[in-house]
Amino acid sequence: MDIISQLKNKVIVSVQAMPSEPLYKEECMIAMMQSVVKGGAAALRVAGVRDVINAKKLFNLPVIGITKPEVIPANWREIVYITPGIKDANDLIQAGADIVALDGTSRPRGENNLRQIIKFIKNNKRIVMADISTLQEGIAARLLGADIVSTTLSGYTMESPETSDEPDFKLLKGLVASVDCPIILEGRIWSPSQVDKAFELGAHAVVIGSAITRPQLITKKFVNR
Repeated sequence: MDIISQLKNKVIVSVQAMPSEPLYKEECMIAMMQSVVKGGAAALRVAGVRDVINAKKLFNLPVIGITKPEVIPANWREIVYITPGIKDANDLIQAGADIVALDGTSRPRGENNLRQIIKFIKNNKRIVMADISTLQEGIAARLLGADIVSTTLSGYTMESPETSDEPDFKLLKGLVASVDCPIILEGRIWSPSQVDKAFELGAHAVVIGSAITRPQLITKKFVNR
């Protein structure tokens, strides 16, 4: 079974922490990966070469890799910072990522345009996952060759201001109806019922991050109720 088929109707867990956070320590990230795999995660989405290498070494599961800066810039809504260039993509490929996820939005980027990065990844026989924020971006990313389109950046760009604590089911429905590739729902998923709804609407898979692997955000949900 190919990797994309393997993910059908499955839950992928994003195991990430920023370098400034306690869980960023290598042993902590490994323990978190082990915990979610034991819980049934069908694949892992991790950030950086270190965690891609560890995920591939320790688990017989698909690994989605991204790169992010050590400090997220203050103008993060306006710029591309998830796997922004060919060098970043190549680092993830060399580390063994099965799927390379990248910012597939329409925002300005550096020396490599989206078409060039997607072509580079596909030429290296890896699957391209485009994180987008609008329906138009999803359609455009697919036309450029993305194998998977994900709602990851909905609510996190100037083009898609966050208007709800809910996942962007409207965007999911639009992508399923308009884009001829697997669509993944990611972003603001906090309950099993939301996962069920995603699959009912045609999501190929669901990525869950904060609700499982970000204890500081989980704590805030209870404290700031």
